[in-house]
Amino acid sequence: MGSLAPPIVSIIRREHFSACHRLHNPALSDEDNLRIYGKCNNPNGHGHNYVVEVTVRGPVDPKTGMVMNLVDLKEAMNTTIMKTMDHKHLDKDVPAFKNMVSTTENVCIVIWQSLAPLLPKGPLYEVKVHETENNVAYYRGD
Repeated sequence: MGSLAPPIVSIIRREHFSACHRLHNPALSDEDNLRIYGKCNNPNGHGHNYVVEVTVRGPVDPKTGMVMNLVDLKEAMNTTIMKTMDHKHLDKDVPAFKNMVSTTENVCIVIWQSLAPLLPKGPLYEVKVHETENNVAYYRGD
C-alpha cells in the first residue's frame, strides 16, 4: 500500500493600500476613453482603498508545520505592494503602468509578476485585488 499524498493547505495574507489612478488608454481617442471608462477616465484621476489578498498553497512542511514562512510573504508583499503602490498615483509613480492601463485586472498581474521572483518556486497560487467592496479581480498566473 502506497503512502498518502501530503495535505495541501492555502494560506492567505491581506494588505491594504491607498492609491489613485486614471483609466485611460493613449492609443484611444478622448471620446473612446470616456465612453469605455466613464467617470474613471477623469483627467485628475480618482482613488481607491485597495485590499490585496495573496494566497500561497502547497504541502505543509513536516519540519516547520508551514506551507511557507508568513514573515517572508509579509516582507515580499511590503516590497512589491506597500513600498511601490501605497499612497501613489499608479499611472505616474509605478513604472509597470507607464504603458498599461491601471485596471484592477492589470494591478493583479503586476503584483503577481513582482511577487513571484521574491517567493519560493511553487506556492504562489492567487493574487486577489478588491478595488471596491463590489469590484474584485484575481489572477492565478495563467
